[in-house]
Amino acid sequence: MSLALTNDTKLPEVVPPLTRREATDEALRCYYCYDAPCITGCPTRIDIPRFIHQIATGDLSQAARTIMDANILGATCARICPTEALCEAQCVRVQDSRAVSIGRLQRVAMDHAMEHGTPALPQLEEGRGRVAVIGAGPAGMSAAAHLARRGYAVEIFEQKEEGGGLDTYGIVSYREPMRVSLFEVETVRKLGVKFHFGRKIDALQDFRTLQEQYDAIVVAIGMGKVPKWGIPGEDLPGVYDALDLVEQTKTRPLSDITLGPHVIVVGAGNTAVDAATCAKRLGASDVSILYRRGEAAMPAYRYEYEFAKQDGVIYRWWTMPIAIEGASRVEAVRCVKTQVRTGDPSDRQSPLDIIPESEFVLPADTIILAIGQEKNAGIGQMIGAATHRGRVVVNESTYETSIKNVYAVGDCLAPFGEAMVVQAVADGKMAAQAIHERLRKTMAPQKGEKHG
Repeated sequence: MSLALTNDTKLPEVVPPLTRREATDEALRCYYCYDAPCITGCPTRIDIPRFIHQIATGDLSQAARTIMDANILGATCARICPTEALCEAQCVRVQDSRAVSIGRLQRVAMDHAMEHGTPALPQLEEGRGRVAVIGAGPAGMSAAAHLARRGYAVEIFEQKEEGGGLDTYGIVSYREPMRVSLFEVETVRKLGVKFHFGRKIDALQDFRTLQEQYDAIVVAIGMGKVPKWGIPGEDLPGVYDALDLVEQTKTRPLSDITLGPHVIVVGAGNTAVDAATCAKRLGASDVSILYRRGEAAMPAYRYEYEFAKQDGVIYRWWTMPIAIEGASRVEAVRCVKTQVRTGDPSDRQSPLDIIPESEFVLPADTIILAIGQEKNAGIGQMIGAATHRGRVVVNESTYETSIKNVYAVGDCLAPFGEAMVVQAVADGKMAAQAIHERLRKTMAPQKGEKHG
């Protein structure tokens, strides 16, 4: 992965790490609450006061151990988690000052683990059996790691050539370098998980074979591609899927990617911000984000919005493209202005109307679509599992599908929009626990038989 590491260097992280002194000073701000609300604000339930106290006392290895015991993808989440809306939002220090910088402290511990080696994790209650995981993204790797720590033989089947899913291929390098996600893949591998790369499970017979060979199956396939837009010109050269563009910046020389000076990004979620700020770093001088609704309905986190504006990205609210124009490639985009017909302007479900005689044209060398991904219910339909509105239906407490011993986790369950990596990790943990509860009953050793 030398190419990925080279691109990581060319697009350095925008948030610098804390120095050791800064980390100690920040850790000493924590009250180390006994009944810490920050823990309940974390979907993976990391013991936050404990790892911060370990940092304060200089034991970074134990701090990393505490984090990874709860969240095997602690290095990724330290960088991309919306901590200000989760754990830090619950910090009691907001009452007298500001929240402790939990995310940045977590990164200090996890960077130490990346540099000095992964600490040994405590063993969990032992189980027995074989489990197959389809997809090596955050949810799949989380489930695999927690099952492997219980002694299960776990194998992951991944269609790409590297693991990590969105973390590896879909997050821009200046937020999370590829080396971070690949470190986590290696960490899961060291737990005993076997990876099968370049293996796509897209035929019913493939799935039936897994059912015959494994005691449980975890489906963690993420979301699908950006859907077709349905307007003239969308197939012209110069129109990108936002995630495809991000993947190119991580797997190809940056000199191979030429966007031109005028870039239009369609959509206003976190992926749109990544695409827009990425375009800026690739040399575009004029980058605009078009959104058919107003600022109040914007899906992106507020800090992402501010980050884009600091990079010089222009937001054009109440603007909807209706056609892409150009002879042999993109030259312009024709737009109309919109308004809410009825309801709350901040509600993304409120119906819109096109304002009469509001057409206008924006020049564009490149158009990047960040309008959301399709729900990936294909495998659920293929195997006969129940689906609803494009998502696989699962038991809310166990994550089991309508097919016995087949579980589904992660973004393929997301009801709409963009899911959080940390929630995918939490899904994987909960599914692993449910599988363990099921298999330890059905596969309990007979009298005189040993686990093996």
